[in-house]
Amino acid sequence: MTKSRYVPVVLVAGLFAVLLAACSKQEGSDADPVAAQLSVSMAGWETDFSKHTVALDEFASGGPGKDGIPAIDEPRFVSTGEADPLLSDREPVAVVEVGGGRARAYPLRIMVWHEIVNDRIDGRPIAVTYCPLCNSTVAFDRRVDGQTLSFGTTGNLRRSDLVMYDRQTESWWQQITAEAVVGELAGAQLRVFPSQILAWRDFQRLYPDGRVLSTETGFERPYGENPYAGYDDPKSAPFALESAPDGALPPKERVVAVQTGEMSAVVYPFTRLQEEAPVNDFISRAAKVRRRPIVVVFDPEVGSALDSESIPEGREVGAAAVFDRRLGGRTLRFDAGPDPGTFVDAQTGSTWEITGEAITGPLAGRALTVVPSDDQFWFALAAFFPDAEIRGPA
Repeated sequence: MTKSRYVPVVLVAGLFAVLLAACSKQEGSDADPVAAQLSVSMAGWETDFSKHTVALDEFASGGPGKDGIPAIDEPRFVSTGEADPLLSDREPVAVVEVGGGRARAYPLRIMVWHEIVNDRIDGRPIAVTYCPLCNSTVAFDRRVDGQTLSFGTTGNLRRSDLVMYDRQTESWWQQITAEAVVGELAGAQLRVFPSQILAWRDFQRLYPDGRVLSTETGFERPYGENPYAGYDDPKSAPFALESAPDGALPPKERVVAVQTGEMSAVVYPFTRLQEEAPVNDFISRAAKVRRRPIVVVFDPEVGSALDSESIPEGREVGAAAVFDRRLGGRTLRFDAGPDPGTFVDAQTGSTWEITGEAITGPLAGRALTVVPSDDQFWFALAAFFPDAEIRGPA
């Protein structure tokens, strides 16, 4: 397999990106009205830019060009035992379970360098994506209208979020919303699968038979080093965000969000979860009156992949998960458990893990239904869900 070397310079490429965008816009503006709307180059694209669901001038160059940050198309996996010497206990991994397939872990030390993994679990084509600039992890089914797509990086951003493209139609897709926004498939929506961020030690303990994305990716990268060192300072400015970030929270305050409508979500800041988790609450989608009882749980002992120059040394920032509180015809209420990341139901005294499975007590072996959610930076959530509701201290 061919190896290549690339070091992303996203955080220092701002001026270059602006100049590049200005030049490309000037070159095409006189001859092509579509090019006049774009702030990024159309060169090398077979995308139908006449079809779009968002304004074309909202795209900005991230620095690297098309596939400059290469997706992993032939992922290899190893056992937890083989991966353990490479990973530190608190190191964050994205976890996906689909169908009857074994859980898979995608270490952020790898994802931060590739952003997209085109994979298959239990025969189902999926993609696991991570946008470092938004700290957003989204996994989805790669099939649309009977066609299986594979994804790459455009090198462009919208509201600081990763813009992907599919290689079959070269339509552009927004990572956070999993929606095609430009091209032949504009308006199409990918089916999102639940995913979760866990500390490596928890994945290894809870999924001893799980599989772990290997560093044998076909590319030479310094896996374990963080190309975005210091980026997750909560008060620091986002990169390539065209408007001022929503000031309701610090721009890079970590939040867990549950989408409740096209433009709305319910948001729980990590600063609240650090003090109060688990949080028993209710949510409802905009079109529904019935409220869904949920619990928001939190593990404080998960490190950041975007803090220190060395990912294993990243400070503890935590990770959250959301579950439906209904089980067996009753609605449970939860309190903090004996260990970080665990919680106990008041009805039976059973102890539950951060994955939503009961490990002791009368309900041992039972599992709560996952409510799809995402841990991300507040500025990104607010940029795409302007009607978001922040659920602060009770």
